[in-house]
Amino acid sequence: MERELPTWNIAGTDFLVDVRKFELREKSNEKNIIFFKDMFEDDRGYFFAYNSRIKNIPKFFEHGNLQVKIPEFVNLDPVGMAQKYGLTLEDIRTKTDLDLMVDQDALHRRIVMGQLPTITIAGHIFYVNARVDHLHPKDDFKTMGICFSDIGHYFNEEKDVYTIPYNPKTHEFQEIAYDKIKEYPKDLIAVKFPHERVLDPVGWNRRYGFDETEDLKKIGLKLRFRAQTIPWHKTGIDEIIKENLKGLKPGEIKSRQQYPKLSKPEQNKGRKL
Repeated sequence: MERELPTWNIAGTDFLVDVRKFELREKSNEKNIIFFKDMFEDDRGYFFAYNSRIKNIPKFFEHGNLQVKIPEFVNLDPVGMAQKYGLTLEDIRTKTDLDLMVDQDALHRRIVMGQLPTITIAGHIFYVNARVDHLHPKDDFKTMGICFSDIGHYFNEEKDVYTIPYNPKTHEFQEIAYDKIKEYPKDLIAVKFPHERVLDPVGWNRRYGFDETEDLKKIGLKLRFRAQTIPWHKTGIDEIIKENLKGLKPGEIKSRQQYPKLSKPEQNKGRKL
């Protein structure tokens, strides 16, 4: 038998507290959902702007007439959190949302022991250090590695990933002459990996002056990643090659930003506003 979910009242409207999905759903209209990802963190709780007409967080073109604060999920629904994480109610009483929602071993190793996350790119390990804006290749002192600022125009905001041309011999990002290329690059491969706020959220927070644990409950915390190698024909480069082979003048060749459709990340990318 499915458990009856607890409710939380916001300005006269009851919302179901669903910790399985970490969301609040209007009890009388369950299609109306307030998502955890759209809330801001506060001491032992969360807050968000609220529009009492739409009974939700206002969209870009709307305004909120209230600011709502709710407790942590361990307080909103301790039974649900105990079930979700396989704990007893007694255990839950001493826990915070951060304790349950973030890998505590990884958190200790990253913050207390200073262990950097790693990402394997085409078989080679890189250390991820978002605080200094770099991927540093392990055991290769001939290169400075990959600077995130240098690959910003290869970031796809919709998919939240970078897809970059990469030289597996030199362990470096290598730009392509898109106005001249007429075949797939012989010495380069295309690799895809997440934004640095996902690879190293602690370092990202340190770089921009946020609390070290901010947004970890939403992003998660991992210490090992693996980049994906993408076949060139899936990167959008075919159209550029086709146009170059037609002998179009440089001014007629479409820009690199169009193939694939990539755009530079905002300075505060990743922070939910």
